[in-house]
Amino acid sequence: MRRGRRSFHDGIIPPPRRQSRRVPLSTQNKTQKPIKLATHSEHAAYFMPMLESFAEHGDLNEVVKNCVVKSCDLLDAGVPLFPNDFRKEHDAGSVRAEYEAYSGEELENLDETFSLAGRMISSRSFGKVIFFHLQDRTGRIQCYAEREGLGDDAFKVFKKLDVGDIVGVTGKLFRTKTGELTLKCSAVKLLTKSFRPLPDKYAGLTNVELRYRQRYVDLIVNPRTRDIFRKRSRIIREFRRFMEQHGFMEVETPMMHPLAGGAAAKPFITHHNALDIDLYLRIAPELYLKRLIVGGLEKVFELNRSFRNEGTDTRHNPEFTMCEFYWAFATFRDLMDFTEQLFAHIALEVCGSTVITYQEQEIDLTPGRWNRLTFHESLELVGGHKPDFFWNEDALRAHLTARGEKDMERDGIGKLQSRLFDLDVEPKLIQPTFIYYYPAEISPLARRNDENPELTDRFELFISGGEYANAFSELNDPVDQRGRFEAQMAAKAAGDEEANPLDDDYLRALEYGLPPTAGQGVGIDRLVMLLTDSPSIREVLFFPLLRPEI
Repeated sequence: MRRGRRSFHDGIIPPPRRQSRRVPLSTQNKTQKPIKLATHSEHAAYFMPMLESFAEHGDLNEVVKNCVVKSCDLLDAGVPLFPNDFRKEHDAGSVRAEYEAYSGEELENLDETFSLAGRMISSRSFGKVIFFHLQDRTGRIQCYAEREGLGDDAFKVFKKLDVGDIVGVTGKLFRTKTGELTLKCSAVKLLTKSFRPLPDKYAGLTNVELRYRQRYVDLIVNPRTRDIFRKRSRIIREFRRFMEQHGFMEVETPMMHPLAGGAAAKPFITHHNALDIDLYLRIAPELYLKRLIVGGLEKVFELNRSFRNEGTDTRHNPEFTMCEFYWAFATFRDLMDFTEQLFAHIALEVCGSTVITYQEQEIDLTPGRWNRLTFHESLELVGGHKPDFFWNEDALRAHLTARGEKDMERDGIGKLQSRLFDLDVEPKLIQPTFIYYYPAEISPLARRNDENPELTDRFELFISGGEYANAFSELNDPVDQRGRFEAQMAAKAAGDEEANPLDDDYLRALEYGLPPTAGQGVGIDRLVMLLTDSPSIREVLFFPLLRPEI
């Protein structure tokens, strides 16, 4: 490299444009006007592919073009747009937390220089003085830059920066006349140039679908979004901590399965080229986790990603997070008590109380105050139906048909009752409620009840009209399990796409002996919705599945 010539690695002179097969927009669309910039800088050509893309998508405007012009001016002045040599030593939130109580005089006597980095999210210019807010992962802090403090050249550079740019600042703290804690900058350094304007600071990003598609912008401008995902992280951490404190071992099981089992759901299918076999993305880790109980691990849990090829709504996303855990020598009743303690612990740690508000409803998660009803009691006491009605298969089927239920030809009485429950019971279960003793017909992996073999030792947890957990004493009789698998196979042959396949290896594991075991799955996404007062699962997923952009 010749002495004195700058390289691209200095962050100043962009590399030569690589040859590509991309046809310039001007030849793709003859009606597209040439893009004109108010600059004669040789660097302008570097930005043209980006500007052509902006124009192609209808995003090109004067704000963007002015931003590019200022970027050219910076490059002409030898200022790199993307350097990587600034050392961040402090966070905005920790600085404010430590020094917010200091008086102006105490700050003047504070002999400490701070180095922060983050995004400029506002700027107010008063000629030779500029106030701006810098935001990092911990919060925001006001900064103050003046020509006298920075010097003429540095101040001219700073005036070329835009809201949205990422900068590093160095300086000391003081209080303004209005009393706001502020960093007086002795240096401001551009770290990353932003070419797209942020949403209006007053209107914000309010288009819901746009918030989900451009979560990165949503996180920048919406404090509530950042708070939701910080709480999500804490909820998962506390869930894991509670499990480990109670002797459970965290494990990992396969996400690609040779058989789609463990839950009633339609799977996603993929193909392994080297083995030339179809595989199914995990719909549940259940059967692998119970194999580990057979192996003697006794208490295991897995925070897992699972996939179900189903529709989307406010409570469902095809890719989701749940926790499944299995406890040898325990029953489903033990899990009821355990779940009350688990939810209360997480709520107390994350929300500060076991009484929370969800969608304007007060929800009491205090252990001992949860309701417990059998499945059939709930049809009568909550749903308002008499037993002689919901045990009459013909009357029940006719009633469900009149209410718009379809595809019931293969349903037995248990599945029909389940449909009735979904319509008339589930939406009314606002306070935490365990519904237990489900029909065996809809519980292929649960242990039969000793007193009534047509029922199972299973419960589901409902809060605010939605399901949050599913648990049961596990079926460990390999003969009974084989019979239920065969019934599921018959249902699948008759067209039930969600029926479980017969898993010979799992049966083999049961034949070695699965100890009496209780198992449970908890929907993590729904739990986050509950504890962050979020009405939709899309609010608590960074990148929910959406239809492709048109």
